[in-house]
Amino acid sequence: MTALRGLALLLLLQAAGEALAHSLALAVPGPVIGLMLLLPALQLSWIRTPVAAAAELLLAHLSLLFVPVGVGVITHLGLVSQYGIQLLVVIVLSTWIGMAVTAIVLRALMREESAKEKPGD
Repeated sequence: MTALRGLALLLLLQAAGEALAHSLALAVPGPVIGLMLLLPALQLSWIRTPVAAAAELLLAHLSLLFVPVGVGVITHLGLVSQYGIQLLVVIVLSTWIGMAVTAIVLRALMREESAKEKPGD
C-alpha cells in the first residue's frame, strides 16, 4: 500500500510538472520539472517513505521497463538502420555527459557533507 501511495505521489508530481510546463510554455519537459519538484519534497518524511517504497518496487522490476523500448526499436527498425550511427553517437555522448554530471554533483555533495561533519565531529 505504501508503494502505491509513492507511485501516486510520483505521478502527481509529474502531472504538476506537465501542468507547469504547458501553462508557462516552458522548454523544459514536464517530467523534468516534476523531478525538480520532487527534490525538495523528499525532505518531508511523509513523502520520502512512500516514494522510497515505490522506488524499491520499480528497481526490483527494472528489467520489465526495457520491454517497451525493445518493442519500439523493433517497430522502427528502418529508422535504426538509417540513423544507427548517429543514434549510437548521441547515446554514447549523452551517457558520458550524464555520468560526468552525476560524478560532479556527487563530489560536490560529498564535499559539502564532509564539511558539515568536521566542525562538530
